[in-house]
Amino acid sequence: MADLAVAQLPGVIEQIKLVAGLRLQTMKNGLRRKSNRWDLIGMIWISIFSSLMVIGLGVAFYAGTMTFLRTNRAGWMGVLFWGLFVWWQVFPIFEAGFGANFEFRTLLRFPMSQRAFYLLGLSYGFGDFAAIAGSCWILAMLLATATTRPGLLPAMAGVGLIFVLLNVTLERLLGSWIEKILARRRTRELFLAIFVMAMVSLNFLNPVMQHYGKNVVPRAMELVRYTAWLPGSLAGAVIGGAAKSDFRGAMVGTVGLLCWLLALSGLLWQRFTTQYRGEELSESAAPAAVRKKERIKEAGGELPELLPGSIASVMMKEFRYMTRNGFAFLTLILPPVMVVYFSIQFGGKGSMLKQHGLSPEIFFPAIMAYLILILVSPAYNSFAYEGKGIQTYFMAPISFREVLLGKNLFLMSLVVFELTLAFGLLIWRMGLPSLPRFIATIGAAVFAVLGQLAIANWSSLSFPKKMEIGKMKGQRNSGIAVWAAFGVQIVLGGICTVVLFAGQWTNSPWLPVIAFTGLTAAALGGYTASLRSMDALAEEKKELLIETLSR
Repeated sequence: MADLAVAQLPGVIEQIKLVAGLRLQTMKNGLRRKSNRWDLIGMIWISIFSSLMVIGLGVAFYAGTMTFLRTNRAGWMGVLFWGLFVWWQVFPIFEAGFGANFEFRTLLRFPMSQRAFYLLGLSYGFGDFAAIAGSCWILAMLLATATTRPGLLPAMAGVGLIFVLLNVTLERLLGSWIEKILARRRTRELFLAIFVMAMVSLNFLNPVMQHYGKNVVPRAMELVRYTAWLPGSLAGAVIGGAAKSDFRGAMVGTVGLLCWLLALSGLLWQRFTTQYRGEELSESAAPAAVRKKERIKEAGGELPELLPGSIASVMMKEFRYMTRNGFAFLTLILPPVMVVYFSIQFGGKGSMLKQHGLSPEIFFPAIMAYLILILVSPAYNSFAYEGKGIQTYFMAPISFREVLLGKNLFLMSLVVFELTLAFGLLIWRMGLPSLPRFIATIGAAVFAVLGQLAIANWSSLSFPKKMEIGKMKGQRNSGIAVWAAFGVQIVLGGICTVVLFAGQWTNSPWLPVIAFTGLTAAALGGYTASLRSMDALAEEKKELLIETLSR
């Protein structure tokens, strides 16, 4: 044993460099695939538009800081810090469905120390969009401080640094806890349902505040003083104390922030220690006796025999995918809820609809466009949940045009159901529009859906993206698919808007109905013709589909 040389790990910094270099090389190798290059281009465009939002809000933070400092209200800086704090912790939850699907436990395949694992896990928090945006806004606040009151710059810089570290640590801690809580599919679906319905319920705060606002606002202002020990208020207290030369107040706020940082760092170290020691979050089912099920009906026998068996089977499979996937099923509940909300906001007594003279003739098509935007988007990645089952389509005696037709028919049935329910709610809440406008709205909806299906089928075959049932993290479409859906819906929405307004401009209420009849016939002909080329396209993209969806 004495002759055996014990290999020692390199230093922490060297370990981080090695892992970062490996991740960079992996990304470069991935760009050799054409689909990944297109996906990167789509993400770059999304990043450009996101940067415009960051710049716009950065100007707002700059102006807010300058206003508070010039009016000798430096203590009100806590409002800006609270905005940063809420953004930093809440936005990653929204971003969870679109972020990169990377689990930090996979770093343990490398021989690294616990300190290196902790630092790598923490460093990923600085790469989140919320952290980048928050850091930019803090820089805007620093710039405003240097311009308005340079004497406060050291205090602002110190608070900004502590605030960034505190928020990144808390975000990583909450993310790790949520990952553990959501290890099981049913728990994830329940959590998402509660979260989304809570977010939707926030839209009803305005009507509630209008009715009970006189009593709610004073009570809410009384509760504000109980938040003085939280990070946002402590950061504002430091700046307020420094502005008034109140050394004691500034020190109390600084010590409070440091205590928060130390406490959260200790909890994050403990959580990462558990992962480092091999915590396994598994959803595997326990062994159980297998019971044989009697096959009573043939595949597709649950649907009427009006459709061929292959198409009916695809439709039934899509239905079962939807009922098993709580996230997808939840999207069927949101549109009617939002229709009720919009009808309350724009159609109730004293609403914006009546105050500004907006007509239900415009409101009905607007709601139709909103619903189609939500419901048709999944069609641009219709093979997302197939997984390794995509290989079955290439081995079974079935053409891809039948597969896509089955998927499209199921989607259209969902759209018809949702639009019927939404129109029923609108008619109940607001009454019927004129008959020509009602029929024209239905025609516009049919044209908008049919006009997208051919491009959606092409996008599904050309830019597939794997998604998993019951999973929230990393569930996003390809960047090109997102932009294709966005662009097509803008073009079709513009066409529908021009046609609907053409009836008003020409004083011919039935003109949109006639126009949409012709446009729908053309869209149906184009969709039927496109189906003939889907078999050849699927054969051309076979390796891409199998490689992307089966891994």
